This record gives sequence, structure tokens and C-alpha cells, in this order.
Amino acid sequence: MNSLSLRLTEYVSCLQPATGRWRMILIVVSVCTATGAWNWLIDPDTQKVSFFSSLWNHPFFTISCVTLIGLFFAGIHKRVVAPSIIAARCRTVLAEYNMSCDDTGKLILKPRPHIQ
Repeated sequence: MNSLSLRLTEYVSCLQPATGRWRMILIVVSVCTATGAWNWLIDPDTQKVSFFSSLWNHPFFTISCVTLIGLFFAGIHKRVVAPSIIAARCRTVLAEYNMSCDDTGKLILKPRPHIQ
């Protein structure tokens, strides 16, 4: 059991740096998109021109929005929560053996159920 716990902990901790980078990328692109959207919405010319002309006049918003959509199509939402997905799947399997694990991959032994 100890090797299972060590391997799971090692695997989850190995994912943490990549997950942190993907989270930072997502945060930066989201803030850029929100900032661009705010500037796009408060521009008085936005209401006077067509939608596509308005997007053409605000390239920062357009590029950041397209980048954000592209990141979601590329699966960034899965990469950001990958350690949680793995821990949840391990909990499902370990539940059959009266065990569980935390989000860092450490094994939790549950007391045996008493059958009367």
C-alpha cells in the first residue's frame, strides 16, 4: 500500500507545475479579455458601427477573446483541473477497498465496517 500512496503522491505532485502554468495562462488571458471587453463596451463608437467593424476597431479584445476560445477548444479547462480529476477517479477506485486519498494523493485508510 505504501508504494501506491507514494506513486500517487508523486504523480499528482508532478502535475502541479504544469497545472500552475496553465492556470496562470488562463488567468492572464481571462483578465485581458475582460479588460478588452470593458474598453469595447464603454467605447461610444461601438453602438454606431456594425458588429464586425466594432471588433475590427478593438483588436486587443478580439485577439484575446479568440485566444480564450481557442484555449478552451484545446482543453485548457481539463489541464487546469487535472490533479483533481485524477484524485477523484482514484477515490472512486479506492472506495471499494475502504480507502480514499486527498487532493495531494496521500492515501487515507478508513476503518473497517463492523458487520453484526
